[in-house]
Amino acid sequence: MWGILRQKAGGVTGLSSQGLGNQMLRLRPVASAIRSYSSATKEMTVRDALNSALDEEMAADPNVFVMGEEVGEYQGAYKITKGLLDKYGPERVVDTPITEAGFAGIGVGSAYHGLRPVIEFMTFNFSMQAIDHVINSAAKSNYMSAGQINVPIVFRGPNGPAAGVGAQHSQCYGAWFGAVPGLKVLVPYSSEDARGLLKAAIRDPDPVVFLENELLYGESFPVSAEVLDSSFCLPIGKAKIEREGKDVTITAFSKMVGYALKAAEILEKDGINAEVINLRSIRPLDRATINASVRKTNRLVTVEEGFPQHGIGAEICASVVEDSFGYLDAPVERIAGADVPTPYAANLERMAFPQIEDIVRAAKRACYRSPMAANAS
Repeated sequence: MWGILRQKAGGVTGLSSQGLGNQMLRLRPVASAIRSYSSATKEMTVRDALNSALDEEMAADPNVFVMGEEVGEYQGAYKITKGLLDKYGPERVVDTPITEAGFAGIGVGSAYHGLRPVIEFMTFNFSMQAIDHVINSAAKSNYMSAGQINVPIVFRGPNGPAAGVGAQHSQCYGAWFGAVPGLKVLVPYSSEDARGLLKAAIRDPDPVVFLENELLYGESFPVSAEVLDSSFCLPIGKAKIEREGKDVTITAFSKMVGYALKAAEILEKDGINAEVINLRSIRPLDRATINASVRKTNRLVTVEEGFPQHGIGAEICASVVEDSFGYLDAPVERIAGADVPTPYAANLERMAFPQIEDIVRAAKRACYRSPMAANAS
């Protein structure tokens, strides 16, 4: 990385770093058309999807580099960067000390000079050490420079609760970063999401917060030949309807999409046809897809692992009340994490986060199929 920066600062290439970055972007499509799982050919884990996306983007654009704790010699705390050090060398796969504020700041500075850093936080709980660089440096520079400065940087890593890691390592930061103008916030669920959204994030001219889930890394999903193509890319700000339905809309992101899909299968046995929306993007939020679904189903259940107050579900609820209130046949149901720091004890931890049965009960309440709803009517 240092060599690349020195080269750009000295003007050795004869082309500005910003110009070079723009030229590289023109050679590749920014986003492919929205595609389904047509002609699924193989299974791929989310870990491999992220790794392959990084590899392909680094191969396509010499401005892309990876920086973070243990990303090189150890090949990543979760092996997302496996093999990249051997392939691209220590100037593009940079191991750092335990100093999030330090390497996040270096990353933002390199992005000012036209490089495309991918900054890995071992967990987004540690991003709090670097919050000033993410918010005040990365997110605001384009606006404060009247559009003269782009900050093409990606902050990525596991977000939200894992298992048995306590209150300081279990928080979901979707609502935190989703509230900040200047940031884009992506939340992949499947391997298709992971590949397509990470590629989009790296190619984007603005800072992107990329919130993964540790418990999804080892999960396998079907991927098509289109998804495996090196040009594959998903549009930022567009949700995906994972399951069509007509009785109730369920919105979810990251790991909760899987829970919502399992809940929908259970609900189907009781005659409730649920539509499941994978948000994919928190900022920008695909309000059009959400509202169109609610106008069809007339009911809404939001699901998230973050705290309920000022959460993503609350924002979705506000959007629906503002745009589609007349279509609602029942109160909106919000399913979220408990409003407490995450307990360490396994039994309490389970109670602190949404479970499949919670989603089922909420959907039944919205459809007036539960005893509580019957009594209320």
